[in-house]
Amino acid sequence: MGGSPPEERRLFVAVELPEAVRTHLAEAVESVRGPAPGPVGSTSRASAVRWTDPASWHLTLVFCGAVAPQHQALLVPALRQAAAPHRPLSLALAGGGRFDHRVLWAGVAGDRSALVALAAATGAAAAAAGLAVEERAYRPHLTVARGRPGADLAPPAAALASYAGPMWVADGIVLLESVLGAGPAGAARHLTVETIPLG
Repeated sequence: MGGSPPEERRLFVAVELPEAVRTHLAEAVESVRGPAPGPVGSTSRASAVRWTDPASWHLTLVFCGAVAPQHQALLVPALRQAAAPHRPLSLALAGGGRFDHRVLWAGVAGDRSALVALAAATGAAAAAAGLAVEERAYRPHLTVARGRPGADLAPPAAALASYAGPMWVADGIVLLESVLGAGPAGAARHLTVETIPLG
């Protein structure tokens, strides 16, 4: 049978959140959004803040970018090999802050150093599969909103600073595909490509 050849896919590696963890943070975020927040994915004219969809929340370990088919075939085995030496992690979302006016984030508590090591290992695996991986220090966080120039993220960042979410055990990583424009309000939709256990 004929057909078009496989295409590049926008891939990234992440740790997924349990539903209870996602819901707990979503309730906290809702309380700091201010009066009359718009729907998820909307941008408030007053604040120029775009809130991310809780359904898309995850802890990104490495962004792979557009991955060609020949590299896709190498990536999963490389990630399996990278994940094998790492034990499951006890994690919690805790605290919050901002990167200037650009990003509002929730922090990560628990096995942070092990999470950083896991991110380094998955980044090395992606590089070994032939991908051009960005080399910069990994800062564990979860993006809850993005701001346009002039957005004031200081109030919600201050409100999230004392956030403390429930602990969970992360026993695997996931390879996800980001399909641009396929999610709510034109956001990206994330599709699971492969689930890889730790240990």
